[in-house]
Amino acid sequence: MNVDGGGMGGPRGPRGPRSTGRSPYQLTEETPVYVISVAAELSGLHPQTLRQYDRLGLVSPDRAAGRGRRYSARDIEQLREVQRLSQDEGINLAGIKRIIELENQVAALQARVAELTAAVEGAAAVIQAREAAVHASYRRDLVPYQDVQQTSALVVWRPKRDG
Repeated sequence: MNVDGGGMGGPRGPRGPRSTGRSPYQLTEETPVYVISVAAELSGLHPQTLRQYDRLGLVSPDRAAGRGRRYSARDIEQLREVQRLSQDEGINLAGIKRIIELENQVAALQARVAELTAAVEGAAAVIQAREAAVHASYRRDLVPYQDVQQTSALVVWRPKRDG
């Protein structure tokens, strides 16, 4: 299973908005295009199984204007993964639903970490720029103080005598 936003739901959660900022005519793996009969054939499942998964919230396709289900390529992939977990791994549907929720949470947290990392890197760049500006403002006619090494030598001072 993916934790990079792919696989079982991705960062859009249990069916959040799919706005990607792309043209509405550009097809992506999240574009809902398949009717239930095609999705059933592509996933190797019965249409009634797809309806059941939708009722349980395992795979929730978008709805067309007439309320008909429309599945995306990502939904088909998720249907196959649910079937694999159920058949090959013996996980019940409640367990699969929890796995999907946790994967969505991991994807959301990874996106947040990436966002915070970018913010920290941006702040570090600003700090470096400000530090460089401070260093550039230093007066160049001043000689920096350097600490003299202490030695065990003894220097005797004798004032000059006038006379």
